[in-house]
Amino acid sequence: MKKINFYFAKIILFFSLISIFLVQNTFAEENQKDDHLSSNELKLGERLFYGLINTGENTINCASCHNTSVIDTFNWNPSILEIALSTQNMDSTTFANLLLNPVTKRMSEVHANIPLSGEQIILIRQYIDTYRTTGLKEQKKLVTRLSLFILLIVIFIAAFVDLSLTKFIKYKVVHGLIILIVLVFIFKILYEDAAGLGRTKDYAPLQPIKFSHQVHATSNKIDCMYCHHTAETAKSAGIPSTNVCMNCHQLVREGTYSGRFEIQKILTHMDQGQAVKWIRVHKLPDHVFFSHAQHVGVGQLECKDCHGLVEDMHLLKQENDLSMGWCLDCHRTQKVDFFENKYYENTFEEYHEQLKNNTTDSLTVAQLGGEDCMKCHY
Repeated sequence: MKKINFYFAKIILFFSLISIFLVQNTFAEENQKDDHLSSNELKLGERLFYGLINTGENTINCASCHNTSVIDTFNWNPSILEIALSTQNMDSTTFANLLLNPVTKRMSEVHANIPLSGEQIILIRQYIDTYRTTGLKEQKKLVTRLSLFILLIVIFIAAFVDLSLTKFIKYKVVHGLIILIVLVFIFKILYEDAAGLGRTKDYAPLQPIKFSHQVHATSNKIDCMYCHHTAETAKSAGIPSTNVCMNCHQLVREGTYSGRFEIQKILTHMDQGQAVKWIRVHKLPDHVFFSHAQHVGVGQLECKDCHGLVEDMHLLKQENDLSMGWCLDCHRTQKVDFFENKYYENTFEEYHEQLKNNTTDSLTVAQLGGEDCMKCHY
């Protein structure tokens, strides 16, 4: 009896294993079918997003406005990643209504008469959602300068080896000329790169909110000191808080270029009690002391003297290299107003006498200690 039970248990185990195997295969086949369908749907969504499928008279290319890769230019429209993140809590119906029945002026102009069906919108939505996990595509970086440097090293080594060992080229003058020219270019690259360490001229990062100085300072005539209110009295010009932004955007909820999308970011930060994480553009090394109060408050310099024509910039960039040589050139040429500036009323008596006696007609920052190392490095 025990023997029969043992064989019976083995048969049951055998058929159980067969059943598990068949079930697993069935699920695997179904998953493969689902993955296949999902892949096809994503492909259709991608083609619709890029305008590669004709949907009627006004077939649009979404990617022409909403970038899918990392860019270094100012695009007023949200990227595909920003759309994916901002709509992740929307259902398909709300998303479709937002696309087909926009309530803002900017979106109404761009999204007018979009010939898309509900099914096509869902396919586009599915493709957009993939960017929440993948992020924007990185652009391929050019390494031309590095490649040139490596090529020069290779040429130098080849010329040196041929001169001393292989001697394919008979004339040593040719080797010498090649080695000399290559060394000149190698040291030129090394010098330029070494001199440029820590300098970020033309640096223009994309900010978390697309803030345009041209729109605010030129179009809307907002004074620089309204936002950077500590520039005359403190070491730093200060970054405006969300409260300062809300002084205007409590009422202004839609921008001419960006619609409501960018302003909504300010409102979201305000509601969540979070500061906007602006990316700093102008930064001096830690061993350099610089005070805005000294330059703006005392020296009465204008913002453009150091930062360039910021009021013309949509995307803020570092106009000058902020090197020590650049600073010293300014100190040697910038004239100081001794008569109207109260800061100098009771100081530098010797220079006051010289100006009164007409023995000198003007003074530069350098003459007042602007070339003293300890003024900036102490």
